[in-house]
Formats: sequence, structure tokens, C-alpha cells
Amino acid sequence: MRTLVAALAAVLLSSAARAQPRERPNILFIMTDDHAAHAIGAYGSKVNETPNLDRIAREGALLTSVFATNSICTPSRAAILTGQYSHLNGVTVFNRFDSGRMTVARLLQAAGYYTGMIGKWHLGSDPVGFDRWEILPGQGAYFDPVFYSATAETTYTGRYATDVITERALDFLAHRPRGKPFFLMMHHKAPHRPWEPEASHAAHFADRHIPEPVTFWDGYQTRTDALHENRQRVATDLTNRDLKRAPPPGLTDSARAAWWAARPDTVVVTRDGRAVTLTGDALTRWKYQRYMQDYLATVESVDESVGRVLAYLDRAGLARNTLVIYTSDQGFFLGDHGLFDKRFMYEESIRMPFLVRWPAGGIRAGTRSDAMALNVDFAPTFLDAAGLPPSPDMQGRSLLPVLRGRPPRDWRTSMYYRYYHDPGDHNTRAHYGVRTATHKLIYFWKKDQWELFDLVHDPYELHNLYGEPGQEALTASLKAELARLKRAVRDDDQLADVQLPNGVDGSVAKLRGK
Repeated sequence: MRTLVAALAAVLLSSAARAQPRERPNILFIMTDDHAAHAIGAYGSKVNETPNLDRIAREGALLTSVFATNSICTPSRAAILTGQYSHLNGVTVFNRFDSGRMTVARLLQAAGYYTGMIGKWHLGSDPVGFDRWEILPGQGAYFDPVFYSATAETTYTGRYATDVITERALDFLAHRPRGKPFFLMMHHKAPHRPWEPEASHAAHFADRHIPEPVTFWDGYQTRTDALHENRQRVATDLTNRDLKRAPPPGLTDSARAAWWAARPDTVVVTRDGRAVTLTGDALTRWKYQRYMQDYLATVESVDESVGRVLAYLDRAGLARNTLVIYTSDQGFFLGDHGLFDKRFMYEESIRMPFLVRWPAGGIRAGTRSDAMALNVDFAPTFLDAAGLPPSPDMQGRSLLPVLRGRPPRDWRTSMYYRYYHDPGDHNTRAHYGVRTATHKLIYFWKKDQWELFDLVHDPYELHNLYGEPGQEALTASLKAELARLKRAVRDDDQLADVQLPNGVDGSVAKLRGK
């Protein structure tokens, strides 16, 4: 495999040698974990402000229709590195990424880029194709984080993960070889569960009331069993740990662990100097506020981090010819449909923020595009910016024409999605589906149940049209398109039940010895 990878890299580099620009751009890819687009000011957030992220959109481009092809952390990261869907890159759930595979990092490194990976890796194997890497083990920790490198394990006692990732990334930039362009993947842990903000950011949101989303009290009428069976509801599935409820004193270690994992159905709070017991809808509203206050406080730390990095690029004279991308590994439910987490093929879960700035690369300030893009497009985009062709086994397309305001006439008008992790941590049913500009068809194949949504007239996906009179022709056309897309992406496994291999939980497993 390694010999084949090296040979393929040599062929690609040779064919691209004359096509490279005289001054290749630097590439800075900033990715967070679970940052919903609707918690970014530039995307019209009603719950927070993100001035530094908004700056990227203002000085470059914002894409409104970028989607994850499998909305869960590890598979999305594998798709971004390889430009391939989950069924081809081998990462469908939390399984270990085969580091012998071709990745965009290996290709850029072979082309002369100084490559780095700082922050959350979450792929089970050590990074390959990077001259320097410093990564969190598994999910990592918000406070006192441990980082692994190729030669050391370092604990940053008394430090906050977002700050450490920022400082290590800035150190990478400051000490890079001056004769090479750089490719840096800067991956934040935030705002992943359990949403533990640093004190100053927590204080900023502590007394703030967060508006509830339109679909917060969705009763799931007309929807399939899958939505009713999920275990990611604000009302019932947030734990004491999520809600930051301190355990009673004197508990044993096992009792304390059970307390943190418990899902409270009553909570006593102090209001106007008196104790009030919350239950029912009042408790659900309180849980939403606690969840969102902490979630948004961790987002604020990321926004400040982005501001620090942009300021460095300005000071170092790198801003003009550095392709800066900000995204998240998928979307997230912010109380939408009464949910937290992701996984489902609903809009809030699969939509990824995608903000890009590259003044020297022909991306005009204030560009906005609704063209449909996927996370498998990221690797071909990096390579195109560097003057390199995509690897032949990549399934995505370069987004540079879209970002420059000239999408090709044959640009995609539909996308294929597939989620595998069933039952998984949140009891979310396996499904796959097709999304077009106007409609979405989802198949929960274990249940043999379908959902069909009109995204124009029902943008919140509240009314399932599947099986209703008059929808026969639309349903048939979407099923045909779904079948076409499955063939096009070479997913010929119709019904396989993919489970975690050997019981490995990649979300908590350390990288060493696995």
C-alpha cells in the first residue's frame, strides 16, 4: 500500500509540475467540532455574535449549502482527508483510519508543502503526511489537556484546550521553513459535548436568555419511528454532567460517576431567594438555557482564537496569499426539533459552515453562493489551490470555481447522504437519502420507513409527505435519483448493518496502543 501511495504521488506531482503558479498559496484549514452554521453571525445567528468569523465572510466567501456526507465526527474527518465517502475510505463510524491511505496531506507534503496538524484528530491512528503534529487523544479534554506528538506526550496543566491549540498553531506558523508554503490543519475540540467553557466566556453567557428555535417543541407528527426513538433530546437526554450539576458531597467514585451520567427529571433552582422545583416544560426550558449558554461560550472562545490567527497573518504579511477556510466537521442541533447532537439527515445536522478568504486567489470580498458542496470536495479544493490535480480516487470536486463566482454548468444539483452508527450512543437509526435544491428523501432502511420533505414550502422539515396522495411522481423521481447517486458514488451495499469493530469506542479510546 505504501509503495502504491508513493508511486501515485510521484505521478500526480510530475503531471502538475508545469501547472503550478509561481507563488503557491499557504493553506490554513480551521475546523471546529459540532459548530452549527446557525450559531455564526454571518449565517444569521439569533443566539450569538462571532465577529472574527464574520470577518472571513466579509473579506471572502460564504457558502450556504455545504453538507456532510455522514454527519458524525470521525467519518467526516476521514472524508475531508481523503475526498472519499465513508464506504470507500473505510471510516463509517468510529473505526480506525488506515494511515496507509492516500490523503491530501500526503500529496501536499510530497509537493513541497510544510504540513501541520494541531488539535483534535480523532481518527484512531497517528497522523501521516504531516511534518509536525500535536494532537488530542480521542476527544481530548477542555481543561488540563494532554497532547501527543510524534516524540512526546505533554500535559498543559491549568490551561484551556482552545487556547493551547491556538498557541501551538501560532508556534507552527512562526517557526515554519520560510522557503516553503504551509498547509496547516487547525482543529478545535470546541464546541463538542460536554461544552465546558473557560470562566470568562461562561460568565459572559451565564445570565443571557437564549431564544428557543422555531421547532423546539416539535411533536414529530407524521415523522417515522426513528425520530421518536432517538436519545438526543433536550427534554430527556441531557445528563447532570451536561447541565453542570455538582454531585452531593460524600459519594463514592462509582456513585459520583452514576450521578454525572443520570438524566434528571426534576431540578431545584433558586429564584428571587427561594427554592423552586422545576419539572415538565419548565425543566425542559431550563435545560435548554444551560445547554446553550455553555455551548455558545465555547464557540466564543473559538471566535477569539480565529481573531488571533487572522491578526498573526496580517502582522506576518501572509494574509493576501493564504487560503483561510473555517468550517465544522458537521452541523449540530441547537434545540432544533427539541434535539442536541447531529447524525440525522435533517438540515441543522448536515449543514456545515464554510467561510473562505484568499485575496490573491480571485475570491472577491462578500461572495456568497448557494451551490451545493460536500466535505469530500475539500481535499480537491486544497490541491487545486496548490496547482495540483486531485488524486484519481477522490470523489469530490474543487470548489475554487464556485468560490470565484463561476460554478461549472455541470455542477451537482443533488447529494447523497448515509449514516451508519445504529444503535450508537443516541439510538439514531441507520439511514441514507438524497437531497436536491428543493426536496429531501430519507430511507430508514432497518424500519423500511421513508420521509419526504418539501424544502421550499417546509424548510423546517415538519411535515412528512411520503405516502400522501399526489406525491407519487415526486417520490418516484427522488427514488430514481437516490439509486443513481448510490451507483455514482459506488455504494452498492444496500442494507449492511455496520457496527463498531471489536467493540472499540473511538470517542474515548487513546491513540497509543490501539
